[in-house]
Amino acid sequence: MKTKQFIFVLSIVLIAFSCKTVKKVATIQEAFTKKDTVQTVMIVDAPKVDSAAIVKDIMRKVVKSKIDFKTFNAKIKVGYESADNSDTYTVNISVLKDSLMYIRILGSFLGIKQEGMQVKVKRDSVFLYKKIGERYVQNRSISFLQEVTQIPFDFTTLQDLIIGNPVFIDSNIVSYKDNDAGLLVLMLGDTFKHLITLAQDDKTIIHSKLDDVDFQRNRTCDITYSSYAPLGSYQFSTYRRVVVSEKSKLDLELDFKEYTINEPLKYTFEIPKNVKRK
Repeated sequence: MKTKQFIFVLSIVLIAFSCKTVKKVATIQEAFTKKDTVQTVMIVDAPKVDSAAIVKDIMRKVVKSKIDFKTFNAKIKVGYESADNSDTYTVNISVLKDSLMYIRILGSFLGIKQEGMQVKVKRDSVFLYKKIGERYVQNRSISFLQEVTQIPFDFTTLQDLIIGNPVFIDSNIVSYKDNDAGLLVLMLGDTFKHLITLAQDDKTIIHSKLDDVDFQRNRTCDITYSSYAPLGSYQFSTYRRVVVSEKSKLDLELDFKEYTINEPLKYTFEIPKNVKRK
């Protein structure tokens, strides 16, 4: 509307208003005041953001974005420290998903001073093969992993730990906090309270802290993930630290020097039938 037209219309309105009684003017003014109040209330009552639902959706995406693979090969520099000893050694590993792991160790394995130790892990069993010196094979159940680490590892959990996928994720989210350090989400499962920290930008895992729900055990496991690099279409943590403590402490550092997925198994081996069994 042009300026002259606006002044003319405004003048007509003012003249019309002046011809009315003071009471009428007051009534109109009251009506305008009530209308303004209604509009203000509508703005204050805007819908709130459901932060809890957003966090749960993020955790669902974290689980769905787990590294999927058919085969995995890696060369890892491993630092090992316990109450009894410490060592550094090289581990070559090949994994056939959900089925089989081949592990070749140069140095020592879980505190046992050996050269040429080879380990074959199946879903229900662990084979330890000492290749040099007094050769022998030990056949243990999968619970051997739990005996050594004091953590309820099964084949799938060990596989996820090696590939860098989250472990012991539970849908029961009891609290969360969003700050500069990342998104901290606390989950409560049957065995552990799990505090997981996700990076702000891409929601990769930075840290997992597992505490036993049975406070009498005082069992904890800290897993740190860092130095992410591309692995196919995924992000792969090339450096991890795993610290397990209860009555004693086990400290592992895993520095991945080589890693591939979906290529032929590289480090397979067969355990000879004529080797002494223990």
